Amino acid sequence: MGFCSAMTLAFATIFSLVSVALLAIAFSTDNWITITVKRDALQDLDEFAGSDAISSSPLYFTRTRGLFRECFPGEKSDDVRKTAAPIGSLVELYMSPVETYCRNLDYYIPDEGRTNSLDSQETIRIHMARAMIAMFIVGFFFIFVSFMVGVRGCWKTSPTNITASAVLMLIACLFSAAGMGLWHGIEHWEQNKINTESDTELFIKSWPKALKDNTEFKYDWSYIVSWVGVGLALLSSILFSLAAVCIRTDKEREEAMNMQYLMPVYHQKQQQQPYGPYGYAAYPGPYYGSQYGPY
Repeated sequence: MGFCSAMTLAFATIFSLVSVALLAIAFSTDNWITITVKRDALQDLDEFAGSDAISSSPLYFTRTRGLFRECFPGEKSDDVRKTAAPIGSLVELYMSPVETYCRNLDYYIPDEGRTNSLDSQETIRIHMARAMIAMFIVGFFFIFVSFMVGVRGCWKTSPTNITASAVLMLIACLFSAAGMGLWHGIEHWEQNKINTESDTELFIKSWPKALKDNTEFKYDWSYIVSWVGVGLALLSSILFSLAAVCIRTDKEREEAMNMQYLMPVYHQKQQQQPYGPYGYAAYPGPYYGSQYGPY
């Protein structure tokens, strides 16, 4: 294997491993978006005085949101002014592995007819959310298959297998990018399309004006890590393709050099024979003017 193919294949492998690691981290963490609520300002407003929603609804608490969970940093307390997580029975909270109170996002799986009460816009949002998770899972599947094909291609130094690995990695990149696109689609749908009032979901059009004015949204590190993983998957696919071209070029060069040794050119000596004026072989015999005289 030449220098070009070895280096390109090494970088392609490194980028693919880093890509799947970043995508897996982003997929499993809860820091895609941070929702900061100025809770102290809301509690001082008269319209929220004595309201149970401000203590039980997650909309009134600072939180981080991922693909599967919404988590509330800080301690939970029975004191409405000191608690950093909802109290009451509106949402079911549990302690996450990183010691924060979280609640699961509902994708209505299994459905069991629970989506029958949703309007058309909410139903579209649920379908997009399910498709988003499916896109990421299918992307991970193609990355796994790409690894298997790539390992076989490296073992046999096969440009065909390396090319197949590049194509599979590109497909995985496209599925992951589609998942990211659906995530943005869900975000747009929640903020601009759905008018349904909800105490738990991000249907911003139905929020009170005071809550809108005192809430800030910011993309967090899980979101950034996911896009970096998608970019590295694309770069890995390109490098796998270049590695396949380098390997094929190296093999053709080797075959051309080997042919020079397999087909040597030998000098062939041919017996020279005198020929007569009409192309017939001349034989010694008596000629005119010879000592034997003419016939």
